[in-house]
Amino acid sequence: MRELPALGPNRPLKLPKVVEQTLPNGLTVLAIRRPAVPLVEVRLRVPFARANLGRAAVLTQTMLSGTAEHSGIEIAAELQKVGGGLNAGADPDRLLVSGNALAGGLDRLLEIMASVLTGAAYPADEVATERGRLADRIRVALSQPAHLAREALLRRVYGKHPYAVQTPTPEQVRAVTPGGLRTLHADRVHPAGAILVIVGDVAPQKAIDAAERALSGWDGAGKEASLPKAPELEPGPLTLVDRPEAVQSSLRLALPAVPRTHPDHAALQLANLVFGGYFSSRWVENIREDKGYTYGPHSMIEHAVAGSSLVVAAEVATEVTAPALLETLYELGRLASLPPRSDELEQARQYALGTLQLGMSTQAGLAGLAVTYAGFGLRLDYLADHAERLAKVTVDDVAEAAARYLAPARAVSLVLGDADRIEPALSALTPVARVGSETE
Repeated sequence: MRELPALGPNRPLKLPKVVEQTLPNGLTVLAIRRPAVPLVEVRLRVPFARANLGRAAVLTQTMLSGTAEHSGIEIAAELQKVGGGLNAGADPDRLLVSGNALAGGLDRLLEIMASVLTGAAYPADEVATERGRLADRIRVALSQPAHLAREALLRRVYGKHPYAVQTPTPEQVRAVTPGGLRTLHADRVHPAGAILVIVGDVAPQKAIDAAERALSGWDGAGKEASLPKAPELEPGPLTLVDRPEAVQSSLRLALPAVPRTHPDHAALQLANLVFGGYFSSRWVENIREDKGYTYGPHSMIEHAVAGSSLVVAAEVATEVTAPALLETLYELGRLASLPPRSDELEQARQYALGTLQLGMSTQAGLAGLAVTYAGFGLRLDYLADHAERLAKVTVDDVAEAAARYLAPARAVSLVLGDADRIEPALSALTPVARVGSETE
């Protein structure tokens, strides 16, 4: 068997110049020139914490369905003329409007965005159609084990915090009215605290000037909403969510994590990669490659405005639920008590640094990174600092971070599956608190 070649040197991270300006209406615009292709990407982030779940979900589906001047079809046709499109989405922290166009169509793209921001009509027929579709999609999601496990974990981790419930029920969606959407839009979709990122083949100041021309009429104080800090994780008995006759079990763990600005973040990121954060990790090698318990186990650090956590997830056959949990706890404990090998660390470091480079390699990727970090009060220069920290992390640093954050005793654990079949074996490993079916 031939040995793998040695890893090459890390390439320095080259950051593009960012021009930033806050407009009189409170909108902050970040413009970045990336002339690789004659296109432009836009990302608008609007603070959206504590928005009504049902209304927020329908709003994102119908925001582009028409204004007083244009129907949804006419809006789509105008966007096609500049080779572009717009779409909207929301999470517990923000509303995100994303779009793209040919570089020469930036002015028109921003004009259409402005018309929607200032005059979305939420026509009754469109609202009725889209809320029906959304309710059906949610109903399907509620039959999927991965979705059920995710929802159950959120409730277990966050308790009474607003993050605990992130998906509306079909009934909540069907109760949304056009008037309710207009009220939510008027209250929450405003420029104060919003951030617009423009990336593409256009001079930055020209892009900012275009944004000011198009969006200067978007105003209104609206209502502000803040989130309390996410609660600390409270380990306890494994939560066993019964899903009778399930042929697979959904295994979930949540562990403490830190925000991107914390001194431990770089070391924890690498510790997570060594454990289960990419294909060459210990956990993947153990329960996928060696034992065949699962196809796609993964772990990742999830950052939200109110707090961060590290989530471990795997779907396993019912009969190997307890063995898979045992190996998961074993790998966490091994990393938390023994330093990783230097070659493991270096491979994880290369992956982390390479991922940073790859994420910035396209206009869309760069726009996504810029708006994501901006939502946490950061700018792209954070990436250079973070890359430098990743390059300096030592084996001892990773060992300390793993001991501090990845010890199995600190985990909140949950399994969704056929409780009658899996509870006896799970109880042999850890105390179990059984709850009813999530589909009842």
